[in-house]
Amino acid sequence: MLGPFLAIFAQKIGGSILEISWAWAIYLLVQGALSAFAGKYSDGKISKEKMMTAGYALNAIFTFGYLFVSSPVQLFFIQAGLGVAAAISTPTWNALYAKHEDRKHDGYIWGIACGEFEIVTGIAIIIGGLIVNYYSFAALFVVMGIIQVVATIYQAQIIEKDA
Repeated sequence: MLGPFLAIFAQKIGGSILEISWAWAIYLLVQGALSAFAGKYSDGKISKEKMMTAGYALNAIFTFGYLFVSSPVQLFFIQAGLGVAAAISTPTWNALYAKHEDRKHDGYIWGIACGEFEIVTGIAIIIGGLIVNYYSFAALFVVMGIIQVVATIYQAQIIEKDA
């Protein structure tokens, strides 16, 4: 829901163009650097279901952390935390999705997964823009955090199914 509004938020806390660039880059670099390690760890040490749920929970925690950001350095910390959360949850989600896919229609199934993600993200950004425009960034962060807590609780059901 934050998407392109990150730049506006960063400016509100005193961030320059370079600091906005750093904030987004930190997220991507942390996620990219840790994804392979998290994926490898999920192959043996802990179940993918538990790791994915932990990543979702961490994502919710760091999303609520936006409420306390008042400087670019604090934003960098939140972005790094969100990168860790994504590194934990994304490879495990992909592995679980692939494990349960219908091999006869794998292109179509992955097309639905990718297309659904983009559609939901597009709708979320529109809703996020409405929330920021008519309310505030704080309201947006609360809504985002609540949605992620609900998603974490819903997703945690997969752990019981795996046991």
